[in-house]
Amino acid sequence: MNRRKKIKQLLEAHAKKANAKKAPRKKSTYVSKADRLKLAAEATQEPITPTEG
Repeated sequence: MNRRKKIKQLLEAHAKKANAKKAPRKKSTYVSKADRLKLAAEATQEPITPTEG
């Protein structure tokens, strides 16, 4: 019984590691279309500001 249990634990551990490798990485968070437009507008406004010099 012990031998079976150990072998089963090893096989489960290997399967768990293999599944973890196949699993997708953390996905980037969703940014709504309105937020994307807002960020784009802010990005275009920044270079226009005059610099003192």
